[in-house]
Amino acid sequence: MIKVIKPGLLSTVQDLGRYGLQKYGVIVSGSMDPVAHRISNWLVGNDENEAVLEMTLTGPVLEFQENCLISICGGDLSPSIGGDPVPLWRSILVKRGSTLKFGGCRNGARAYLAIGGGIDVPSVMKSRCTYLRAGIGGLDGRSLKEGDTLESRPLQEDSKDIMDYLIPYLENKTYTEIDWSISSELIAIHQSQKAIRVIKGPEYNLFTEKSRQSFFGKAFKVSPQSDRMGYRLQGTQLFMKQDIEMISEAVTFGTIQVPSDGNPIILLADRQTTGGYPRIGQVASVDLPLIAQTKPGEELSFTDITHENAQRLLLNREKQLRHLKQGIALKLR
Repeated sequence: MIKVIKPGLLSTVQDLGRYGLQKYGVIVSGSMDPVAHRISNWLVGNDENEAVLEMTLTGPVLEFQENCLISICGGDLSPSIGGDPVPLWRSILVKRGSTLKFGGCRNGARAYLAIGGGIDVPSVMKSRCTYLRAGIGGLDGRSLKEGDTLESRPLQEDSKDIMDYLIPYLENKTYTEIDWSISSELIAIHQSQKAIRVIKGPEYNLFTEKSRQSFFGKAFKVSPQSDRMGYRLQGTQLFMKQDIEMISEAVTFGTIQVPSDGNPIILLADRQTTGGYPRIGQVASVDLPLIAQTKPGEELSFTDITHENAQRLLLNREKQLRHLKQGIALKLR
């Protein structure tokens, strides 16, 4: 069991999303950075969809009331135990009575804490993810608060094997770690490169020539008025050639809409199921983790990519991740 001493800025329980219900108006939600989420679970021997803790900008303070297998992936929120820095992207065994603290955000925006077995919260519509606006999933449909406790689900055999391997090294330490880490090739997707690849949207050609040039030629700043539903962007305003009435149509993670004020919005994990604003672009799925790890005040720029190339990049990344999963499994055995 883990006790929440301080909740952090926004810490929520998330899995990979609530799928199959958008036709009823139920949004997908789930982790903002699904790659970091998946890897964090693999490192503790979980299935990739197990619920983890998503922490934003300022992480929580957590007290471990029993030995616990964890991993922390994604952005670097300066985790430490007993004053010693805790490495990211590794399997870690934390000793009972130890306290995990997070400090300043060094890079990225969101970190993911996985625990062996996964976080045990009720499944709502076949998902444990938190949707804050509807108040469903996770811990009573809300973010963490002081005094909360996080329970783990039963350990799988892989998790037990990792704990058995690490326990002899724990001795008088507050934590011990596995002696290898994830390849920097995959970690690089969370670093500071912010040229986001975008497929032209269905209404792209309805925008003025100047707006189209600005969209791919100018940088945009992420507004402080941004959240898990969408990033509001500030910069050159984008306008259509003429005002038209639009029927609401399907949107997805990474759809870039432009409301009447001309300031684009990138729809994110807690997006609505349909939207009525013109869609100037669609972020390539391979770059969604870069969006998720962008902080308010940072800049993004967009570069054009074809649908075919975006698919190829995503397939290549999934091949890398599949090899990584197999490699982790072999290492942990």
